[in-house]
Amino acid sequence: MSLPLEICVFNTATAIAAAAAGADRIELCENYANGGTTPSYGYLKTTREKVSIPIFPMIRPRGGDYFHRPEEIEIIQKDIALCKELGFDGVVFGLLNRDGSVDKENTARLVELAYPLDVTFHRAFDRCKDPLEALEIIIQCGCTRILTSGQHPKAPDGKELIKQLVEQADDRIIIMPGSGINSTNLAEMVAFTGAKEFHTSARIMRPSQTEYMNPLIPEDFSQDFTDTDEIRKLKQILSS
Repeated sequence: MSLPLEICVFNTATAIAAAAAGADRIELCENYANGGTTPSYGYLKTTREKVSIPIFPMIRPRGGDYFHRPEEIEIIQKDIALCKELGFDGVVFGLLNRDGSVDKENTARLVELAYPLDVTFHRAFDRCKDPLEALEIIIQCGCTRILTSGQHPKAPDGKELIKQLVEQADDRIIIMPGSGINSTNLAEMVAFTGAKEFHTSARIMRPSQTEYMNPLIPEDFSQDFTDTDEIRKLKQILSS
């Protein structure tokens, strides 16, 4: 049996390619430079129509920190309702208080609103003050999984904490390592952490297909895409 592989994408073409290459699930985002924000309505609807595997849209109204004011919580509520209406399989969000603790009240309320969709608590977790305490709170809130790099920029550097989280979770919630996962380190991460799902973007930049560029305004028009050969390699590792 193959362990699930989630691919993070930032446009519909990438979602289509990732699904064709063997991804088990898509995390659908916009704005890579800001760490991911909520996709637009047209992006959501078009991708849902063209990709049949499970898709979890990112629900994050802005870049920056993970403390959200009441009006931002209202935006998140409306976006979750829209994702339910459009037939998505889950959503991804993460809320923290100013002191670095998990915003338990709003998280629990949003999980209830999202039901029966799965909820992934995203890498806001890696910014929380006490990850082991946060793990218990997120479980209490009813989330399905936690996406984490072990409170380091890259998951291989945070593998000790990831292993500890997997052991403490004890199958009460899925701990999904992400960030810096690739075909050269995945087998070691599987063996060391005991995690049962993995997340990556397998990100590459694809040259722009436009034929004209104003020479007075030099710009890099390359676009986010995914390395389909890398996805196939990752799936082969997770199947072995």
